[in-house]
Amino acid sequence: MSGAPAPAPPTAARGDWRVYVITAGPEQARGRSHVAIADAAIRGGATAIQLRMKDAPARAVFDAARAIGERCREAGVTFVVNDRVDVALASGADGVHVGSDDLPAEDARALLGASLFLGVSTATIDEARSAARAGADYLGVGAVYATATKADAGAAVGPARIAEIAASCDLPVVGIGGITLDNAAAVIRAGAAGVAVITAVTAADDMIDATRRLREAVDRARGATS
Repeated sequence: MSGAPAPAPPTAARGDWRVYVITAGPEQARGRSHVAIADAAIRGGATAIQLRMKDAPARAVFDAARAIGERCREAGVTFVVNDRVDVALASGADGVHVGSDDLPAEDARALLGASLFLGVSTATIDEARSAARAGADYLGVGAVYATATKADAGAAVGPARIAEIAASCDLPVVGIGGITLDNAAAVIRAGAAGVAVITAVTAADDMIDATRRLREAVDRARGATS
């Protein structure tokens, strides 16, 4: 299937990726559930939620996706499932995000059709251009800063890489990896459309407040660069 041409990407709104919260397992979320993380992030002003349950059984991922998807629809927040195209389709999610070890982007696009979002993890200009050709709607670029959250995140690329990739292709770039309240604005100023975070929200004492403060920092930085 990977040799087939990719369908055209969605022609509707390209999504609001300003504050993109990715759920985490209990060890990174102080025992909180994926649904609880999503609830708090939505209440705090997240514009997109990604369900990330890498090693969970399909049924558990599906059940969480159905619950989170319903909450996101009610709030008008974009909902993406990590890796699992089957779960995204079955649960009515808005799209899927794939990395280098997941289903190839062109195959994910073929399964998703033209109406759902496809996000692709990239770290270089060549990878970004390849993802664009495969039908990606946005790029997750990182790790921007050093992070222990993802064992496969690779070496930090820094905000300069965000600027390079944002200038190299006409797709929204979402910075990910080691992003906190203190450095989120720098990522936006470098050219990112938004920031993706895990422990900046999931490990916070107050997840709602952590999301709200991150949203304020991003919006201020976007206003200053517009």
